[in-house]
Amino acid sequence: MESGDIAKTEVLASSQKPKASGDSERFFHVGGVRRRMSQLSRSAAVDRLERLVETVEQEPMPVPVREVWVYGDLALGVDPVDRLNVYLTKELLFHGDASRESEFVESHGIEGVGKTVSAEWAETHPEALRANANGYAAPERCLAAHLVDEESIHLEVCNTGFEQNVTQRLKGAIAQDDYEQILDPRGACLWVAGTRSETAFEKLRAGELVFPTLPNALESLGMESEAAAEAADAVTRYRERQTGATVRGDVV
Repeated sequence: MESGDIAKTEVLASSQKPKASGDSERFFHVGGVRRRMSQLSRSAAVDRLERLVETVEQEPMPVPVREVWVYGDLALGVDPVDRLNVYLTKELLFHGDASRESEFVESHGIEGVGKTVSAEWAETHPEALRANANGYAAPERCLAAHLVDEESIHLEVCNTGFEQNVTQRLKGAIAQDDYEQILDPRGACLWVAGTRSETAFEKLRAGELVFPTLPNALESLGMESEAAAEAADAVTRYRERQTGATVRGDVV
């Protein structure tokens, strides 16, 4: 996996810093159940995923999207969920119109339109055009700006499939002794190359997908038991610090 700026989680609409001592969460009550303000019922979360998939299906994207997966709490049947975790497999942009790059350099100060993201998309969705720290059009940020509002959704965007990236991220996390970078392997594929899995959506809505605990899932990928438990704790703590809309882009 290539690293660098694109391999970092970017905050789109909120912060990830832990709450200071004395900070309080905001809660509301539904049917006598105390919930955080950001929480969604499982049904509402599945509805939101369906709208996201419909957007990918029906609207032009900054780059072609091949797969949509869900992982984490919603895949595990948690109800309510604090946060949606969505994985997008993107394709590289081929046959783009690189000749239009100068238009967007002039209008937005962003290079690479027509090379890394579609110029046609950028023309129709200029409000979602985003650049990386070097001022170059960033596909993962553009996808996030198009698909996610100010809501508790994390997007993982990569050029390879979910299962392969799970393995690559695990290898990298072990090599760098940074377990927070692990991608939870417990995911479900919702959409591939234009075909939606109605079965996956039905099972999500009913909470019927079956997965092992995170430590057991990591052990099945080759981690030792003690290391898997430590890694699972690190992933959980990292997730608990995340709020708002975030995105991470990887190249494998």
